[in-house]
Amino acid sequence: MADVGRIVADIAGEMRGEEHRGKVASYIPPLACVPADKFGLAVVMADGSVHTAGDADQTFSIQSISKVFALTLALGAVGDQLWKRVGREPSGSAFNSIVQLETEHGIPRNPFINAGAIVVCDLLLGRLQPREAIGQMLRFVRELAGDDDTIRIDETVAQAEQDTGFRNMALANYMRAFGNIHSDVGMVLGTYFHFCALAMSCRQLAMAGRYLMHGGRVEGHRVITESRARRINALMMSCGHYDNSGDFAFRIGLPGKSGVGGGILAVAPGIASIAVWSPGLNEAGNSHLGQLALERLVQRTGWSVFEPRVG
Repeated sequence: MADVGRIVADIAGEMRGEEHRGKVASYIPPLACVPADKFGLAVVMADGSVHTAGDADQTFSIQSISKVFALTLALGAVGDQLWKRVGREPSGSAFNSIVQLETEHGIPRNPFINAGAIVVCDLLLGRLQPREAIGQMLRFVRELAGDDDTIRIDETVAQAEQDTGFRNMALANYMRAFGNIHSDVGMVLGTYFHFCALAMSCRQLAMAGRYLMHGGRVEGHRVITESRARRINALMMSCGHYDNSGDFAFRIGLPGKSGVGGGILAVAPGIASIAVWSPGLNEAGNSHLGQLALERLVQRTGWSVFEPRVG
């Protein structure tokens, strides 16, 4: 059996020596200030053991990784009715693209592109006020991670997103024109921006992802059904990295969701929940070193879902 602790430490050491680190997101001012030399990795095993290295306990903005938790909440609220308003196909386009919405009548390709996540927020606001939806999200993630103290919503980041989110405003208004946004656009976007401004560490994020490793359960408590957990993992595999999703599946072979804050949540079903953070991004908006670290992790552990299983 692989020595996961040693592998995690070795990979963190290798990442410190990497010369090419990608480019930090600059269009959200608070993210532009994050040092590019940061790197954290946390692995939570199915037996409860935790292995961390680097800056695994430093808080960062999880950004679009929050879409996984928002989707989980929305499915709990409206079930499969969600799929009448959001698709389940890879987009093949940038995360904030508006191109497909016209030809596809305002129905976003999947819940992990910005347009799809905005519709998910609108679905949540069908039953809650924005403050209630934001509070529900924060409580949910804290409960998943087993941490009530330090996981928070960074109001500075949320305000910066509000101040600079013109493309997201365009997406929301365009979908409203097609009748696929029902609530006030400003309230929907405010909720969306606050979700993206969730701040937590790699350790906390890996803990929060355990329910997707355990078929919808955390420490004996059922969060979602096993079939729903499987489907969320499937969407993460096919759509979790925007137009870089195919390459992520090819190189790494795990369900995963990235964010422009440099984080990636990855799931080895039945084995481990993994979070990695390095703020420098590749051209598709995914963490450059984060993907490289995950690639080396699966190479050394055999955790890819495409790896042959014996027995």
